[in-house]
Amino acid sequence: MKIRIGLLVLVIFVFGSCNSVKRTLKNEYTVVSYNVENLFDTVDDPKIPDEEFLPASEKKWDNERYQQKLNDLARVISEVNLKELPEIVGLVEVENRTVLDDLIRTAALKDQEYAIVHEESPDYRGIDVALIYRKDAFQEIMHETLPVIFPDDPQFKTRDILQVTGKIRNKTVHIFVNHWPSRIGGEDKTEPKRVLAASVLKQRVDLILASDPKARIIIMGDMNDEPANKSLKETLGAQSPGSGAELVNLMIPDKTAGLGTYFYSGNWNMLDNLVVSGEMIAGKRVSVENQKGYIYHSDWMVFTNKNGDKTPNRSYVGNKYVNGVSDHFPVYFKMIVK
Repeated sequence: MKIRIGLLVLVIFVFGSCNSVKRTLKNEYTVVSYNVENLFDTVDDPKIPDEEFLPASEKKWDNERYQQKLNDLARVISEVNLKELPEIVGLVEVENRTVLDDLIRTAALKDQEYAIVHEESPDYRGIDVALIYRKDAFQEIMHETLPVIFPDDPQFKTRDILQVTGKIRNKTVHIFVNHWPSRIGGEDKTEPKRVLAASVLKQRVDLILASDPKARIIIMGDMNDEPANKSLKETLGAQSPGSGAELVNLMIPDKTAGLGTYFYSGNWNMLDNLVVSGEMIAGKRVSVENQKGYIYHSDWMVFTNKNGDKTPNRSYVGNKYVNGVSDHFPVYFKMIVK
């Protein structure tokens, strides 16, 4: 009997070890960026203007609606790769650490142990950016926030840029999560603010590349600008795949095809961008599959308007609750690590 038990233990150990090795040797990683549109909890925070998203507000933002949104967002994230949950997810428009804790505890995500990187930023609306990552796939080394300050308008507060540096199978990767100033007030009038945000990011990227020309860099988020706008194309210098540029915008192919992540006034806008360093295009150890990014959406998360356009179904239209997920589609790419 003792021999049988010993054999059973040995079999379990070997089988478990094989599974562990198989998991460790996997070489495909999914990287996602998602503007989750006003992910607020239902608790009043006197330090930020969150009154719009409280049970007593005109929106009647209560716990039922909050839990529904969390479950829907988690479902979207889990569906981007049906084989396994994404390893790295950048999130835009989150209120605080609490909503992130609640998100990773949802039924769709809780089976995978996600870690959270988040810092409060001075944004005038009280929203931040964050990163969640699978602990079995990414090991954080450090993180830092890059303030975006406007000398000509010091009272204007926006989101910090979040930098997270870590390792994927002993290979260092630098990740930047962004949410640049919006176009409210007019695209041309507000463009200088996004150009300044891009310049803050560019300065840090240049420092990294000066130290290591083959650095692996991932830039993600809602830039509130499209690939051809000055902030991305000129200031940051993100060019098309195949251009041989120092930074490459993976969403240019889909933009060229007429696709977008945000629908406004009858037009698609590619406001959510994925930019990587040239090493991730030309490198042999870490590379972007097919040298492009993708937009994810499914029928259950879209609204079909009277013209037949399938657009992101948002949570609210004004103060009217329409039970949608977000006003943006997420973007993603597959990273091959050898």
